[in-house]
Amino acid sequence: MITVKTVRELRAAVQRARNEGKRIAFVPTMGNLHAGHVSLVEMAGQRAEFVIASIFVNPLQFGPSEDLDSYPRTLLDDQEKLHEAGCQLLFAPSVEEMYPDGMALQTQVQVSGVSEGLCGSSRPGHFNGVATVVTKLFNMVQPDIAIFGEKDFQQLAVIRKLTRDLNLPVQIIGGATVRADDGLALSSRNGYLSAAEREIAPRLQATLQEMAGALRDGEQDFARLIKNAKARLTRSGFKVDYLEIRNAETLQPASTDDRELVILAAAFLGKPRLLDNVPVSLTSA
Repeated sequence: MITVKTVRELRAAVQRARNEGKRIAFVPTMGNLHAGHVSLVEMAGQRAEFVIASIFVNPLQFGPSEDLDSYPRTLLDDQEKLHEAGCQLLFAPSVEEMYPDGMALQTQVQVSGVSEGLCGSSRPGHFNGVATVVTKLFNMVQPDIAIFGEKDFQQLAVIRKLTRDLNLPVQIIGGATVRADDGLALSSRNGYLSAAEREIAPRLQATLQEMAGALRDGEQDFARLIKNAKARLTRSGFKVDYLEIRNAETLQPASTDDRELVILAAAFLGKPRLLDNVPVSLTSA
């Protein structure tokens, strides 16, 4: 695996791979990699001959009170994990390389609809930053395939829509959420949990699974289901940011006629804000 830090070096490497007839798969990350990221790189290797990953902590998607400065940066360890997972090229640009004219003057991409509500309400401007950096990376890498984790369900929906709306020739693939043995979704922010909080954290996924079971059993009072689940999480020590049942494709509030649903949650447990979701497919009556 080689590591490059400039767009010029990246494009030269991509061109060499293209000249050799290789299909290119891309896995964008912010580093501090865990087994979930590794699984995405391994998926990429199953679908293409040349795998590119990026590590870039994108300031444009962080709010003023968020953890940009303290976000873990573990490049050497990340390089080792990527190499072992079969990555051929790591693109690790600086902020200046990504935003040479500064972020205040950067053209931004706004994805309507799916970016609104949920994390879009809790983190104003976040998805503009995500959509902008992903569009830039797609134009730099020009991959055939790009792989993103399904844990960030709304982010994946935003990326699918921007790719479709802007006619970008990239196939977007979602990678299943990788979990610890107790069900906690792996996340770079889990390291912020204290030992006591780490014991409590799996209750988020357990609560969503309980809701999913109720929906499959025919529960249609979504408001009551959400209210009771929020109360259980609050009693466990979570501060619920949101807990909602949405249409899995549009991310609009679910109706009782919808067959493909997703339960989405974000909740603080101490310092970290934990995200999780459970898709629910209902059989037609």
